[in-house]
Amino acid sequence: MTGRDWFPGDDRTNRERMLAGDLYIADDPESGARHDRAVRLADAYGRAFVADAAAARPLLEALVGELGEGTVVTPPLFVDYGEHIRIGRGTFVNYHLTALDVAPITIGEDCQIGPNVQLLTPTHPIDPEARRARLEAAEPITIGDNVWLGGGVIVCPGVTIGENSVIGAGAVVTRDIPANVVAVGNPARVIREIA
Repeated sequence: MTGRDWFPGDDRTNRERMLAGDLYIADDPESGARHDRAVRLADAYGRAFVADAAAARPLLEALVGELGEGTVVTPPLFVDYGEHIRIGRGTFVNYHLTALDVAPITIGEDCQIGPNVQLLTPTHPIDPEARRARLEAAEPITIGDNVWLGGGVIVCPGVTIGENSVIGAGAVVTRDIPANVVAVGNPARVIREIA
């Protein structure tokens, strides 16, 4: 890391910059403690789920910011903080969701999330010096109601997927997808509308 002052005249903490969606350096002690808490809760949830899924739900409720009624999240689950994740009523999340919630992640109601899906809000600078200094930022992800993300889908920072849309397995979603369509590929592109 360089000794350069990346934020001259900005007296905010790195956590405050992160929450504002601005560039920051991921060395804030409060963020570190919140991350450690999330890792422990996600692990405890996974172990408890194996023994009794219903009894494990309070751990999941403590981990995520909002959890809708009837929502099922099958562990393992990997998050940065958990508290910036909102999952709507009746949604089903299959194994191995990675939800890097540096910025908010909103998943609507009645969604189907396939195994090994990645919801990735963090961004990193193109400039090599800034990357070496560990600068990063994040952009929110929004998944509308009744969306189906096939297995292995990757949703990139700042993407919104409209309601009722289907994203084919293995797609990499780099830009917004409208409502009521099927999108596939890398980068994901709309191949048809849903009547």
